[in-house]
Amino acid sequence: MTNSAAPHLLPVFARADLGFERGEGCWLIATNGDRYLDFTSGVAVNALGHAHPALVKALQEQATKLWHMSNLFQSPDGEKLAARLCKESFADFVFFCNSGAEALEGVIKLVRHHHFSKGHPERFRIITFEGAFHGRTLATLAATGSAKYLEGFGPPMDGFDQVPHGDIEAVKKAIGPQTAGILIEPIQGEGGVRSAPPGFLKALRQLCDEKGLLLAFDEVQTGMGRTGDLFAHRRTGVTPDVMSLAKALGGGFPIGAFLATADAAAGMGPGSHGSTFGGNPLAISAANAVLDVMLKPGFFDHVQKMSLLLKQKLASVIDRHPDVVSEVRGEGLLIGIKAVVPSGDLAAALRHEKLLTVGAGDNVVRFLPPLIVTEAEIEDSVARLERACAAISSSQTKRAAS
Repeated sequence: MTNSAAPHLLPVFARADLGFERGEGCWLIATNGDRYLDFTSGVAVNALGHAHPALVKALQEQATKLWHMSNLFQSPDGEKLAARLCKESFADFVFFCNSGAEALEGVIKLVRHHHFSKGHPERFRIITFEGAFHGRTLATLAATGSAKYLEGFGPPMDGFDQVPHGDIEAVKKAIGPQTAGILIEPIQGEGGVRSAPPGFLKALRQLCDEKGLLLAFDEVQTGMGRTGDLFAHRRTGVTPDVMSLAKALGGGFPIGAFLATADAAAGMGPGSHGSTFGGNPLAISAANAVLDVMLKPGFFDHVQKMSLLLKQKLASVIDRHPDVVSEVRGEGLLIGIKAVVPSGDLAAALRHEKLLTVGAGDNVVRFLPPLIVTEAEIEDSVARLERACAAISSSQTKRAAS
């Protein structure tokens, strides 16, 4: 990993010494012409792959009309997108922004403001979970609660009570007179592709109903088809009061959103929140095009079919290389492989085989292919994993013998 090729970019990313000039579907073409199978998808962003015709057409057409306008005026296309998202979800209202972190900031503000508007300003605290990742702003860092992200930025913002993931008794103990809501990812992505224990999300919903709390789902990574349905919570049978979206919402064009019921959004009137660029016409056109594709019959059936195939193939690799990989986890095409060797070594070996993946917590490597991935590309990815595991095993054997 190196930053030498980008001396004027703030060195906050450990960038691979690899650059790309274009993409085609599930493939990226490097500046030297090499082709890489992209199972990173911009960290679950490029859900429709690269240069998808529907997205290209939508952006080209919108680029000749209007790039930006103030939110002081009506947005017919934005209203259309909001109505579509509400129709497909539990929500009555949508707020558009620019990123996942901004969407989570909005969620946090809404949860707090909900209780303020009902005469309980003392209720502002939100329960979050160990292993979570909610963003890089000061509030979302505090919600995340990870020391490695918080270090160096002063005292964490107050208002978050973190408990062990999946521990319902710990949640109950954390609820007090100042508690406003509970914030959770249906599946922890950055935290290592960790699902909640069976019944846990339903227990949270019941607790929120009993205590008058808001249940907030962070679906920045799990939303927009990644787990085999438009939203991950639809596969759990649990409905939140508010939800964040971003990443795949624009298929690669920056856009975020938070969705809420009318009751949850009570009191969010003019001036209570805003965003200069949120819901700009280019982003809205991209998101509407993404929905056009995803809502076609059979789209999510394909995701689920590819998920099953990928999991089966990955399990067979684990059987043959237990010294390198040990577990497959996740849903849909949010797949994690728990490594026995350091996960960075596995990701590097895969990159050597021209398969791009992304790391996560708990020594996991994520496989995040575009949702349009084909059976042949799934087979290809597993063959590359097989070669990478064989190379790592061979290297370990040589080191042991020397």
